[in-house]
Amino acid sequence: LIMTLADLVESRDENTGQHIRKTAAYVKIILKEMHRKNIYSEQLTKKFMEDVYRSAPLHDIGKISVPDAILNKPGKLTKEEFDIMKNHTTAGGKILNSIISMVPEAHYLDEAKNLATYHHERWDGKGYPTGLAGEQIPLSARIMAVADVFDALVSKRSYKEGFPLEKAMNIILEERGTHFDPQLVDVFLAAKEEVFDVAKKFSADDD
Repeated sequence: LIMTLADLVESRDENTGQHIRKTAAYVKIILKEMHRKNIYSEQLTKKFMEDVYRSAPLHDIGKISVPDAILNKPGKLTKEEFDIMKNHTTAGGKILNSIISMVPEAHYLDEAKNLATYHHERWDGKGYPTGLAGEQIPLSARIMAVADVFDALVSKRSYKEGFPLEKAMNIILEERGTHFDPQLVDVFLAAKEEVFDVAKKFSADDD
């Protein structure tokens, strides 16, 4: 059901191709490396790891509310269009809240709500929709932020070419402590080869 919902949203977005599967794969790598390095160990229970990985494909479910003309615009969005696009975070949270109220035993969807609502927050507090900073941002959303931005950087869009993998990784490193949780950037870099393998696999599949 999660993948069906996620696929419905992604099928509307002509720009993202396999984004939900790629980001989920990066999230899984980050979680495994966090566990290996004992990062945020108090939060990193087996249930948390499973919930985050299972819920990762729903992080952009709020895009179902974004008009096609904005979602698939083949160029840079205007400020007004970007403000509408940003609303996919709060819309996603509302959609997940509605699902949770109907299926209260599906506790893993609590992390889906966190992912959908907060994956565009920034470590320095300059993100959206609420301007949370540091560890105020749910851990699952901080993990998704790294995976989401990396995939956006390396992926070809109608309005840009994808960056080389090394350049994308360097951009992630440059944003350590500003956009991203420093510890999660370190984890991502430590798993660089595995990350690159996933990126190359999906790139080959797209060709």
